[in-house]
Amino acid sequence: MVMLSVMTAAGNAATKTVKHTVKKGDTLYAIALKNHTTVAAIKKVNKIKKGQTLKLGKVLKVPAKATKATASKKKKRVHVASSKKSSRQEKQLAKTLKSVKFKKANSKKSSKFSISDILFSGKGSKKSMKMIKLAKNKLGRRYVWGAVGQKNTFDCSGLTSYVCKKNGIKIPRRAIEQSKYGKYVSRSNLKPGDLIFFDTSKRHKGYVNHVGIYIGNNKFIHASSAKKKVIITSLNKNFYSKRYKGARRVASL
Repeated sequence: MVMLSVMTAAGNAATKTVKHTVKKGDTLYAIALKNHTTVAAIKKVNKIKKGQTLKLGKVLKVPAKATKATASKKKKRVHVASSKKSSRQEKQLAKTLKSVKFKKANSKKSSKFSISDILFSGKGSKKSMKMIKLAKNKLGRRYVWGAVGQKNTFDCSGLTSYVCKKNGIKIPRRAIEQSKYGKYVSRSNLKPGDLIFFDTSKRHKGYVNHVGIYIGNNKFIHASSAKKKVIITSLNKNFYSKRYKGARRVASL
């Protein structure tokens, strides 16, 4: 950085400044904290008006020093704000992860889903986000044929009909009937909350007998009879990719 010298308005004492080129993500708070000065001082030296935004590439003059008391107070405010934000994020994450049980990383039978799967990814409607959140709260719950939530147990279409019902969406009970309900969606246009359908029969009989909920990032959540529980699976998995039969959008109903 190049050292400059400017005159303060209050007293004619020379104040050392440095040049700072505005980069992506920069804020006056961050620049002031880095240079042990204040936002007010930066605004004053650069004649920045209230409400004026920083432009990428703009060169600012930044006072090189401020009093220790001022710098300390600034750091304290930033630390408190950061702590509050971190606390809110931790509470939100804890709420989302409630009821999800992870196994040890070195376990041979480790969980098939990661923390990135638990958090919502992709774009969807507010209703579809609620559907996915509810479905993820059922991760690890036992698969029982014909169950639609009794004692927190489900079969594949029981899980989808349960999640939809809790969000004010009425759909048929069976997977094959659900595959004809709602708006058709191509595989390339899938959005979180869409119902996706498969033919998982051993001989590829050609009709739908399995359903899951697309959650984004090419993954879906479903009650698996093979795994005997509610799990998250990738659509890239060869078995499901070859047996994919279509998708329907019901979150807008």
